[in-house]
Amino acid sequence: MNSQVPHLQTALSGPLYKLESLLLSHQADIECWFRKQFKKTPAPFYASVDLRNAGYKLAPVDTNLFPAGFNNLHPDLKPLAIQAAQSAVTQACPITDGVLIIPENHTRNTFYLENLCTLQEIVTLAGYEVHIGSINPEITETTKIELPSGKVLTIKPIKRQGERVGVDDFFPCAVLLNNDLSAGRPAILEDIDQTLLPPLDLGWANRYKTHHFTHYQNVAEEFAELIDIDPWLISPLSLQCGPINFKERTGLENLAKAVNQVLETTQKHYDQHDINCKPFAIVKSDSGTYGMAIMSVKDSEDILNLNRKQRNKMASAKEGLVSEKMLVQEGVYTHETWEGAVAEPVVYMIHNQVVGGFYRVHTGKTATDNLNSPGMHFEPLSFEGSLVSPDQSKDCDATPNRFYAYGVVARLALIAAAREIADAKQNNAQNHIEDTSLEA
Repeated sequence: MNSQVPHLQTALSGPLYKLESLLLSHQADIECWFRKQFKKTPAPFYASVDLRNAGYKLAPVDTNLFPAGFNNLHPDLKPLAIQAAQSAVTQACPITDGVLIIPENHTRNTFYLENLCTLQEIVTLAGYEVHIGSINPEITETTKIELPSGKVLTIKPIKRQGERVGVDDFFPCAVLLNNDLSAGRPAILEDIDQTLLPPLDLGWANRYKTHHFTHYQNVAEEFAELIDIDPWLISPLSLQCGPINFKERTGLENLAKAVNQVLETTQKHYDQHDINCKPFAIVKSDSGTYGMAIMSVKDSEDILNLNRKQRNKMASAKEGLVSEKMLVQEGVYTHETWEGAVAEPVVYMIHNQVVGGFYRVHTGKTATDNLNSPGMHFEPLSFEGSLVSPDQSKDCDATPNRFYAYGVVARLALIAAAREIADAKQNNAQNHIEDTSLEA
């Protein structure tokens, strides 16, 4: 199998080499630490993490708990995904013999449907009966969709019987959400007597990215202490700002102040680490983006001087919703290139295992831009073994060791997501106690 990694096009790569060498030299301690963390807070069923590699810093900038893109993973790595899926289902619902997948509503996006088909194949090959049940009101009967790959995807309308949801006479105890619930919590899924993965509280109707990155900052600090590094090298500064109404230009002054704060703090870190770059910030919706409602800014004045077209773009979110709370995040340069175009790694995990990933590549963007936008394409990561198998005999920046670094930082984000889920469950339990006491 051929291994590929983009060229790291920067003279500021020394610190990352140091980080990679520390990860290699502490591998046994790191893997032991991960095992303890996932024992305390079990990993989500799956997740994908967008990373940015600046040469001097490697950090996550987004964690998706409803990943779409399994079709972009290298096919040679499917056995890893199958094994991980088996572990994930067994841990979540040991007695189930089937899994119901609930997809996104967009049935015309063939790229997404190819992802759905691949996900179904992975879970089926893990040894489970798998059906896809849609909450889309337009799906009223069994629908077969022929895909460009030649595969045929079968989607059925979901129905509820008592406290369970399913299709036809299939009502398994495990229900896998591949719908990020941007449009809200579907009533049909409330209070079901099934294991919902992930829980409804982790959909974008309830979840904020700043909550995730608050957890991530804590994880990064704990991990940094383990291998004795500055946690900033693996963590981006993140601030929530809102309410904001871009169309009516309200809240923009506070947003500009938050941008200024992020830029000034980033500059202090640059000075501390002798980094000769101009800080920038990413402003994006705090609850899901799909590449929407996101912009890169290098000055707080950029916010105050937005024209109407830019403000309308920032106000738009998935499912026609309006973005009100924004995340202002330290911009992390991507100095990786694929055939001359900027690239960033996206790492996929099932349960607590890294199962592959790809490079998101964009020929029309720069090192400070959001690459999750029209015009992007994907290059599957291909490598010997998994992202948790470094090669101690090779240079710290050799391909398997670079990939190991990706896998470590992605799993740190996975721990943060696990803690989000644990918080949600704890809050639900507390609310249930309070409701019960009120009824009494």
